[in-house]
Amino acid sequence: MIKAVDIRHSVPVSQGTLEILKGINLEIQPGESAAIIGASGSGKSTLLGMLAGLDSPSSGEIILNQREITQLNEEDKARMRAELVAFVFQNFQLLSSLTALENVMLPMEVRGDKAAHNSAQAFLERVGLTEREHHYPSQLSGGEQQRVALARAFASQAPILFADEPTGNLDTDTGLHIADLMFTLNKETQTTLVLVTHDQQLAARCDRQFVMHAGELSQASSEVTL
Repeated sequence: MIKAVDIRHSVPVSQGTLEILKGINLEIQPGESAAIIGASGSGKSTLLGMLAGLDSPSSGEIILNQREITQLNEEDKARMRAELVAFVFQNFQLLSSLTALENVMLPMEVRGDKAAHNSAQAFLERVGLTEREHHYPSQLSGGEQQRVALARAFASQAPILFADEPTGNLDTDTGLHIADLMFTLNKETQTTLVLVTHDQQLAARCDRQFVMHAGELSQASSEVTL
């Protein structure tokens, strides 16, 4: 379960204080998929970072799998993320010095998983990249790099997946293929998925949709347009 209670975040600016998140309340059940949609600058990526424990809010509570994370120190947050969270980013976030296989293996190796190599190969096969496992990111297309990122996320077996604009840097056809893979793997693994996007068609594939506007979150309706 993911739960946010009155999450607020502000930063100092020359004119005073800028409120980025304004009392966000959100609850997502285990195995559920939820999309947070909104225009650029609405605060949706900031909220994702808070929910994932990458950043800390100015106030409020965030609970992941019954653990309150906002008061954890950085070392404990890193340990929590390694245990509970996987990510798929718009810009792939692959390590250029590692092959596709090594990138997928890395989170598992960090936690001491002795089956990392076999698991990584299995998930690369699942996303259709068996023949590219020894290629480096610079030798892969954008779509292939995102498939590596998906394999890495699901191979980690983390119960929660955060995806930030996972199709944002891809052409339409490649983006659709990546979305199909992501939702198929998510359904198979019963991962809790939180998806941040400006793409309403992608968001519509989630169980629930929320809209971020000027730092405030609301349940989406069919009339919402961005």
